[in-house]
Amino acid sequence: MSIIEGKKAPAFTLPDENGEEIKLSDVAGKWLVLYFYPRDDTPGCTIEACDFTLGMKKFEKLGAIVYGCSPDSPDTHQKFIRKYELKIKLLSDPSHKMMEKYGAWGEKNMYGKITHGVIRSTTLIDPNGNVAKHWKRVRAKGHADQVRNVLAALQAD
Repeated sequence: MSIIEGKKAPAFTLPDENGEEIKLSDVAGKWLVLYFYPRDDTPGCTIEACDFTLGMKKFEKLGAIVYGCSPDSPDTHQKFIRKYELKIKLLSDPSHKMMEKYGAWGEKNMYGKITHGVIRSTTLIDPNGNVAKHWKRVRAKGHADQVRNVLAALQAD
Protein backbone atom coordinates (compact mmCIF):
# COMPACT_ATOMS: atom_id res chain seq x y z
CA MET A 1 0.00 0.00 0.00
CA SER A 2 1.22 3.49 -0.64
CA ILE A 3 0.65 6.60 1.37
CA ILE A 4 -0.67 9.55 -0.62
CA GLU A 5 -0.07 13.11 0.54
CA GLY A 6 -3.34 14.99 0.99
CA LYS A 7 -5.36 11.79 1.63
CA LYS A 8 -6.60 10.44 4.98
CA ALA A 9 -3.93 8.66 7.00
CA PRO A 10 -4.73 4.98 7.64
CA ALA A 11 -6.35 4.41 11.03
CA PHE A 12 -4.43 2.35 13.57
CA THR A 13 -4.62 1.05 17.12
CA LEU A 14 -1.33 -0.11 18.64
CA PRO A 15 0.10 -0.56 22.13
CA ASP A 16 2.67 2.00 23.29
CA GLU A 17 5.65 1.27 25.53
CA ASN A 18 3.30 0.98 28.54
CA GLY A 19 0.96 -1.42 26.77
CA GLU A 20 -1.73 1.28 26.49
CA GLU A 21 -3.64 1.28 23.21
CA ILE A 22 -3.02 4.36 21.08
CA LYS A 23 -5.34 5.19 18.18
CA LEU A 24 -4.84 7.70 15.40
CA SER A 25 -8.14 9.27 16.50
CA ASP A 26 -6.59 9.94 19.96
CA VAL A 27 -4.40 12.65 18.43
CA ALA A 28 -7.05 14.32 16.25
CA GLY A 29 -6.57 18.09 16.26
CA LYS A 30 -2.78 17.83 16.61
CA TRP A 31 0.08 17.28 14.21
CA LEU A 32 1.54 13.78 14.41
CA VAL A 33 5.05 12.78 13.39
CA LEU A 34 4.96 9.03 12.88
CA TYR A 35 8.36 7.56 12.17
CA PHE A 36 9.11 3.92 11.49
CA TYR A 37 12.39 2.27 12.44
CA PRO A 38 13.72 -1.30 12.37
CA ARG A 39 14.86 -2.04 15.92
CA ASP A 40 15.32 -0.57 19.40
CA ASP A 41 18.88 0.10 20.57
CA THR A 42 20.61 -0.31 17.21
CA PRO A 43 22.97 2.43 15.97
CA GLY A 44 20.78 4.20 13.37
CA CYS A 45 17.60 3.77 15.36
CA THR A 46 19.25 5.19 18.48
CA ILE A 47 20.53 8.25 16.56
CA GLU A 48 17.04 8.89 15.17
CA ALA A 49 15.25 8.44 18.53
CA CYS A 50 17.76 10.68 20.33
CA ASP A 51 17.48 13.36 17.61
CA PHE A 52 13.67 13.39 17.91
CA THR A 53 14.05 13.56 21.71
CA LEU A 54 16.50 16.50 21.48
CA GLY A 55 14.02 18.37 19.28
CA MET A 56 10.95 17.53 21.37
CA LYS A 57 10.47 21.03 22.83
CA LYS A 58 10.49 22.51 19.32
CA PHE A 59 8.02 19.88 18.09
CA GLU A 60 5.75 20.66 21.06
CA LYS A 61 5.90 24.39 20.24
CA LEU A 62 4.66 23.47 16.76
CA GLY A 63 1.79 21.51 18.34
CA ALA A 64 3.19 18.14 17.26
CA ILE A 65 3.34 14.75 18.93
CA VAL A 66 6.11 12.31 17.95
CA TYR A 67 5.61 8.55 17.86
CA GLY A 68 8.21 6.04 16.80
CA CYS A 69 7.02 2.62 15.62
CA SER A 70 8.86 -0.68 15.28
CA PRO A 71 8.06 -4.40 15.57
CA ASP A 72 9.67 -4.45 19.05
CA SER A 73 7.62 -5.28 22.16
CA PRO A 74 6.48 -2.71 24.73
CA ASP A 75 9.05 -4.19 27.18
CA THR A 76 11.90 -3.65 24.72
CA HIS A 77 10.61 -0.11 24.09
CA GLN A 78 10.67 0.62 27.84
CA LYS A 79 14.31 -0.50 28.10
CA PHE A 80 15.24 1.63 25.07
CA ILE A 81 13.46 4.70 26.53
CA ARG A 82 15.15 4.25 29.93
CA LYS A 83 18.62 3.64 28.49
CA TYR A 84 18.61 6.83 26.38
CA GLU A 85 16.11 8.93 28.40
CA LEU A 86 13.89 9.25 25.33
CA LYS A 87 11.00 11.73 25.46
CA ILE A 88 8.99 10.18 22.62
CA LYS A 89 6.26 7.54 22.65
CA LEU A 90 7.07 4.22 20.98
CA LEU A 91 4.43 2.04 19.35
CA SER A 92 4.69 -1.72 18.97
CA ASP A 93 3.63 -3.36 15.69
CA PRO A 94 4.94 -6.95 15.79
CA SER A 95 2.52 -8.09 13.03
CA HIS A 96 3.61 -5.11 10.85
CA LYS A 97 0.01 -4.64 9.70
CA MET A 98 0.14 -0.90 10.41
CA MET A 99 3.61 -0.57 8.90
CA GLU A 100 2.31 -2.21 5.71
CA LYS A 101 -0.54 0.36 5.54
CA TYR A 102 2.04 3.16 5.86
CA GLY A 103 4.46 1.73 3.31
CA ALA A 104 7.00 1.06 6.07
CA TRP A 105 7.25 -2.70 5.59
CA GLY A 106 8.50 -4.34 2.46
CA GLU A 107 11.40 -5.33 0.27
CA LYS A 108 14.79 -3.89 1.14
CA ASN A 109 18.15 -4.23 -0.55
CA MET A 110 21.01 -4.55 1.96
CA TYR A 111 24.41 -4.82 0.28
CA GLY A 112 22.85 -6.57 -2.73
CA LYS A 113 20.79 -9.00 -0.63
CA ILE A 114 17.00 -8.67 -0.92
CA THR A 115 15.15 -9.01 2.40
CA HIS A 116 11.78 -8.00 3.86
CA GLY A 117 11.62 -5.73 6.84
CA VAL A 118 11.00 -2.25 8.20
CA ILE A 119 11.66 0.56 5.76
CA ARG A 120 12.91 3.58 7.71
CA SER A 121 10.31 6.18 6.78
CA THR A 122 8.20 8.96 8.26
CA THR A 123 4.66 10.23 7.81
CA LEU A 124 3.57 13.68 8.97
CA ILE A 125 -0.16 13.77 9.69
CA ASP A 126 -2.04 17.07 9.96
CA PRO A 127 -4.64 17.93 12.65
CA ASN A 128 -7.44 16.76 10.31
CA GLY A 129 -5.92 13.28 9.99
CA ASN A 130 -4.56 13.79 6.47
CA VAL A 131 -1.06 12.92 5.27
CA ALA A 132 0.76 16.25 5.02
CA LYS A 133 4.14 14.78 4.02
CA HIS A 134 5.54 11.29 3.55
CA TRP A 135 9.23 10.43 3.45
CA LYS A 136 9.52 6.98 1.82
CA ARG A 137 13.11 6.19 2.82
CA VAL A 138 15.17 8.26 5.21
CA ARG A 139 18.60 8.44 6.75
CA ALA A 140 18.51 8.52 10.55
CA LYS A 141 21.02 11.32 11.10
CA GLY A 142 19.49 14.76 10.65
CA HIS A 143 16.04 13.47 9.78
CA ALA A 144 14.32 14.91 12.88
CA ASP A 145 15.49 18.42 11.89
CA GLN A 146 14.25 17.84 8.33
CA VAL A 147 10.79 16.84 9.61
CA ARG A 148 10.64 19.82 11.99
CA ASN A 149 11.61 22.25 9.20
CA VAL A 150 8.87 20.89 6.92
CA LEU A 151 6.34 21.05 9.76
CA ALA A 152 7.26 24.69 10.49
CA ALA A 153 7.04 25.57 6.77
CA LEU A 154 3.61 23.91 6.43
CA GLN A 155 2.33 25.88 9.40
CA ALA A 156 3.73 29.12 7.99
CA ASP A 157 1.74 28.72 4.76
